[in-house]
Amino acid sequence: MKVKFTNLFQLISDKPKIIKKINYLIKNSKFVGGKEVEDFEKNFSNFVKAKYCVSVANGTDALEIAIASLNLKENKEVILPVNTWISTAEAIVSNGLKPIFCDVNLSDYSICTEDLKKKINKKTGAIIAVHLYGNPSNLKEIKKIAKKKNIKIVEDCAQAHGSKIGKDHVGIFGDIGTFSFFPGKNLGGFGDGGAILTNSKEIYEYALRARNHGAKIKYDHKFSGRNSRLDTINAAVLNIKLKKYSNVIKTRNKIANVYFKHLKNVGDIKLFKLNKKNTHSFHQFVIRTKYRNKLAQSLIKNNIQTMIHYPYMLNELKFFGKHKIVNAKNLGKKILSLPISEEHSLKEINYVVKKVKTFFKKEIKY
Repeated sequence: MKVKFTNLFQLISDKPKIIKKINYLIKNSKFVGGKEVEDFEKNFSNFVKAKYCVSVANGTDALEIAIASLNLKENKEVILPVNTWISTAEAIVSNGLKPIFCDVNLSDYSICTEDLKKKINKKTGAIIAVHLYGNPSNLKEIKKIAKKKNIKIVEDCAQAHGSKIGKDHVGIFGDIGTFSFFPGKNLGGFGDGGAILTNSKEIYEYALRARNHGAKIKYDHKFSGRNSRLDTINAAVLNIKLKKYSNVIKTRNKIANVYFKHLKNVGDIKLFKLNKKNTHSFHQFVIRTKYRNKLAQSLIKNNIQTMIHYPYMLNELKFFGKHKIVNAKNLGKKILSLPISEEHSLKEINYVVKKVKTFFKKEIKY
């Protein structure tokens, strides 16, 4: 049996409907803006239950515009978790601010609130909470910490479409939430795409202009912005996929439960320890083991693809400067992402489980 990490073509539901819609848009020269984009912004804001949604060209632009909208003073610091995609840090640097890396919890890899308290000082202007792998960060605690110091909160929800804290969708707890619709995301388009969600009209108005050269309409420039618009075809695809997205969450949770059930107490594997009151979208299912490299090699010999998210912590990149990290030290050498997508069958997932167990029993003799 061959188990791919993911198959983007297989992930596409309603293919005939999507093809029909794309053909219509092409024939009618509808490529930028218009009803499809407006409909998606409305539909996605309703999905998250935020007042405002501004779609943009990609998740990185969403982060950069979000941070810019906070209007932080020069030399301010922005705290972010050390285990995240580089875009989160890049968005801080591109705004002329200083990234300060915070440790993560080893239970779910979200930002560690104890270390967060230590990293806050008079220069702290904002905190970026990353809902990594679809695991919601402890926003209620982070909000308490931030409120006392008048610190802004940005939620990086690039991997958390459908993740909830209690009954509320991530992205609405802080001042602003950002999303990515990169094809590999749970809710992915046919290319890059992103969105900014907020309940603040001021931030909404800024983001609307910032994505379009500082203008709401042509030649209405109020400041120097950028060109960052979600294209019409992507908006149409996302509109169609969003209608059945709840099925994606259900399937990924079903697969995750197989892993939880059968990989518990296998070898030295450490699994997620998640808050059962929350909803997890399981963008990735990550295990931790000191035998990571050997396990990955064993699985590939058995035609099972895995990935590493991420092979190093951002503080290991010298150009970001020195940052003291304890929990996440050498974490990039131990974590492994197992296949978890809605195109995977339970037969495939059980095959993965079987080969992981075999590795620890026969090759490691754990």
